[in-house]
Amino acid sequence: MVANGKIGLRMGMILAAMLVLIIAAPTSRAQTSGIAGKYQCTQVRVHGKVKPCSSAQLNLKADGHFELRGWEGDYSVTGTYVELSDKTVKSKAKLEPGYKLIFKYQGKDGVVEVTYERRQSAPANEALS
Repeated sequence: MVANGKIGLRMGMILAAMLVLIIAAPTSRAQTSGIAGKYQCTQVRVHGKVKPCSSAQLNLKADGHFELRGWEGDYSVTGTYVELSDKTVKSKAKLEPGYKLIFKYQGKDGVVEVTYERRQSAPANEALS
């Protein structure tokens, strides 16, 4: 009977721990609506040199989905990071004040930083989100 009591206690502790992890998990779809919008690439930095950016617009939708030049998938917010992912590829960006997303990766010419900023106004005949 003591064994059953210990098993019950362990199961209760495991369930309590799982509940705490679920509640306290920093990844949240609820946060996605706060950063949802259309982001324009504003600059590319390679070897410390800033260059203008002509990359496609990044669209973060309030439902947790994104679109970027035909690439579609989900995104999630974890603390100050935004992760874009589909079934095979993941990309992580640092979320900076002023709705800036900074993607950093190793390119053929070294470390590359690509900055996207949320658009505050839309061109004629286009909605922001």
